[in-house]
This record gives sequence, C-alpha cells and structure tokens, in this order.
Amino acid sequence: MSKSNKEVSLAGILSATLLLNAAAACMWPLTTVYMHDELHQTLTLAGIALLGMSLCMILGNWLGGWLFDNWSPFKTGLLGTLTSFIPMLLLIFFHGWPIFGIMLLFIGLGDGIVMTVVNSYAANVQSIGSRRVFNYLYIGMNLGVVLGTLMVGYLMDHGVTLVFMAASICYTALLIIFVVDFRMDITTKTHKHAKGPAKPAQLKLIWLISALVFCLYVGYSLWESVISVHMTSLGISFEKYSLLWTLNGILIVFGQPLANRIGTYFKMSSQIGVGTFVFIMSFLMLVFAKTYAMFVITMIVLTLGEMTGFPGIPAWIDKLAGDNEKGKFQGIYNMAISFGRAVGPLYGGMIIEYGSYHSLFLSVTAVMLVALAAVMLRNRHNQRRLRKEQNK
Repeated sequence: MSKSNKEVSLAGILSATLLLNAAAACMWPLTTVYMHDELHQTLTLAGIALLGMSLCMILGNWLGGWLFDNWSPFKTGLLGTLTSFIPMLLLIFFHGWPIFGIMLLFIGLGDGIVMTVVNSYAANVQSIGSRRVFNYLYIGMNLGVVLGTLMVGYLMDHGVTLVFMAASICYTALLIIFVVDFRMDITTKTHKHAKGPAKPAQLKLIWLISALVFCLYVGYSLWESVISVHMTSLGISFEKYSLLWTLNGILIVFGQPLANRIGTYFKMSSQIGVGTFVFIMSFLMLVFAKTYAMFVITMIVLTLGEMTGFPGIPAWIDKLAGDNEKGKFQGIYNMAISFGRAVGPLYGGMIIEYGSYHSLFLSVTAVMLVALAAVMLRNRHNQRRLRKEQNK
C-alpha cells in the first residue's frame, strides 16, 4: 500500500536509525578482534579493512544522496539495505579471509546509502520542527550503539556466526520498516539565499574546525578498533569492553538534554572548546589505564566531553558559512568524520606494530590538542578583528 505525499513518522526515523547503528555497532569492534584473534591477521591489515569499509561508506553517502535526488528515495533506501543485508547473510556461512574483508566493503557501501537516505527523509519532514526530528536521529543512533555493543559483547563468546545472525536480523527489520513507513513521495523544499559566501577569515576557521573534527574522530575510532584488542590483552573480556559502549550510549541519551540546557548559558565556541578539551584528556588517561575500573572512568570522561563539545560543532560551522554554502561545508564536516574513522584504525594498527599503545595514545592526544589550539586561536583572532571593525 503506497503512502504518497505523506511524511515518514518519527517512530520510523527512530527505528531505522536505531537498527542501522545497531548493525554497524556489531561490526566495528568485532572486526579488529576477530581478524587479530580468530583469523590471525595483523592489526595493520585490520586497519586497512576498516579503512576500506569507511571509504565505501563515504561513497555510499554520496551515492545515496545522488540517487535520492535523481532516482527514487524509497527504492534507494531498499537498495542500500539490501546491499548491506545480502553480504551479512553470506558472512553467516562464509567468514574466512579474504571473504570477510570483501563483504565489509559492501556492508560499508550499503550503510552509507541508508544513512544518507534516512537523514534526507528526516530533512524533508515539514509538520514538525527539524530540531526535534534530528534529536530523534541522535537518540536513535546512540540507542543503536547501546543495542549493538550489548549484542556483540554477549554473542561473541558463543561464536562469530551468532553476531552475523543478529546483525542480519537488524537489517531484516530495517527492510520491513522501509517497506511499511518510507514508501512515499518526497517534495524537497527550495530556499533563496541572500547572504553571499563566507569571508576569508571565516573560511580559514571552518577549515580548521574540519581539521579538528578529523583529528577527533581519528582518536574516537581507536575506541572502536584497537582498544578492544588492548583491553583483551590486559585480561579484560570482550563482553566488558562492549559494556563501555553501552555506558557511553546511556550517558548520552539521558545526559544530552541536560548538557544542551547548560550550554545555553555559554558561548557556543567556549562550550565546544571546553567539551573538546575534556574529550582529548580522556586519551591521556588511557596511557595509565590498566584496570577495568580505570577504563570505565576514562569512558565517562570521554562521554562527558563528547556530550558537551560535539553537538555544537556542525551548528558552529553553519553559523560561519555563507547562506549559499551551508550544504557544502556541512558536507565537508561529515567527510571529516568519515575520513577520521577511516584513517584511525590503520594509524592505530601501524603505531602499535612499530611502537606501543602508550606512544599511540600520546600521539593522538598531542595531535588533537594542537588542532584544538589552532581553532581557538583563530576564533579569538577573528573575534578581535570583528570588534575592531565594529568600533570604527
């Protein structure tokens, strides 16, 4: 039954985002541990596999957007889901090397398509404020991470096949939701923009912020990849590692509204700077983390910094960009995230093979601090210049 000229429901948006991220949360921490411990491959090769998956996800982001605009939103969503679902089904029966690595590429491509399609449907909801709609997306993403990490943590001890079966069930449910709730016509809104492109000083700040985002997600991706191996090498079970992500998701779901309310009393740039600094300091704590309790404390600090600093970054970029370039720079922001996730596991694997975990954590801490300092100094310089121009 077709639902022409209607909008996707908030329940559909929440469910689709939750299921997609639950399936993805099964694969990211699993890949490094499975390739290293079961398939006996190097951490560098595991990093290359995740790099390839991330690059295919970036391609999927672009392809999903192009097909959404130029083909059929509904069919594009089905295509993306099937592109991930079929390889995941094959992994239940064939999960040796290199078939595992090849299937990851298709899963990344499909996930990238679906991610863009769900966001594009959400952006076209007109009966409800966009802020509320994207809050549902954010909550669904984090609930999906909680569900996915719980699944992989408990199922991994009983065999990797069960993990692939659970992820396949998520894609099956996602396919059903698309058929039931996403079959509709989309009428995109057009806007006339009055303001021109951003000034050169603002452009420099936008690019520095994007570079900072890249560095932050290089660090963040280490939690999704090599830190799982680090913890198991310390005698901490993979199940306990997965519980850290559950903690992360729960803290964000329940703490984000409070963080947003507190943030209204501070300048956006100050809130981002403080939150990002707290996030970075959690990586310095990893140098001294030897017990599970210390990893729990580190994850709490990381999550507090993430909640405080990360949500405002795209809004800051949007504020700096010219009206006719907002989409362009939001795209660059998302590309920075994807490339950071792509480079991080490979960088981590190489540093560990030729150095140590300590050198890895110290190096990413230093790089993130330098990037943050560059952003804050550039922003202060721009503010001083703006005040001088206003006083003339």
